[in-house]
Amino acid sequence: MDDKKIMVSIDNVGIRFNLAKERVDSLKEYFLKFTKGALHFEEFWALDGVSLDIEKGDFYGLVGINGSGKSTLLKAVAGVFKPTRGKITVNGTIAPLIELGAGFDMDLTARENIFLNGAVLGFSKEHMLAKFDEIVDFSELHDFLDVPLKNYSSGMVARIAFAIATATKPDILIADEILAVGDYAFQEKCEKRMQELLDAGTTVIFVSHSIEQVKRMCNKATWIEKGKVIMTGDAETVCDAYSAKY
Repeated sequence: MDDKKIMVSIDNVGIRFNLAKERVDSLKEYFLKFTKGALHFEEFWALDGVSLDIEKGDFYGLVGINGSGKSTLLKAVAGVFKPTRGKITVNGTIAPLIELGAGFDMDLTARENIFLNGAVLGFSKEHMLAKFDEIVDFSELHDFLDVPLKNYSSGMVARIAFAIATATKPDILIADEILAVGDYAFQEKCEKRMQELLDAGTTVIFVSHSIEQVKRMCNKATWIEKGKVIMTGDAETVCDAYSAKY
């Protein structure tokens, strides 16, 4: 097995958004101005010239202040956003834990959402049936399986989302602030599960508000600021440099 296989290659990626420059008070006003050509936009580069390679078995951290472009980069890797320029190459299956509740129908029960989310991730009903007990056991939500997700706390939604994504043993797990909700005991449980996935060959791309968590869990990291790469290297060195500034 080639331990140095590149799982995610990000080559000079830029993502541009057009932001309306003036205030628009209603959707009707927006469309009226838009059709008349009276709506002026300002270009905003959420990512600008980002290049990095993530290798098989990496526990790869992304650090940066809010709005730096970390989540945009994760969404681009997951295929939610298409780069305006540059190229992203992904080798393998992805389980994205990017936005809490993404891939769920909040009006459906947890039981129904396990199969719905499994289908979104590309797994058959038979596969999810085989994994069902494992998912429920890990989430510890046995008593709430037939409760609609809209009645769940954010921590409970995180539990079921993490349990589904990691039960399927993806090639690449993307985790964006997934450990920011929920209790400490469940955070420890998630860390242990991610380590087990790593040991089994999964590559993890990880964003956390806790720089200490990134430093402890990741072997490599990239510091992003205003959409640009400031520094890439081993996690401890990058986190120490980031901490020295913030």
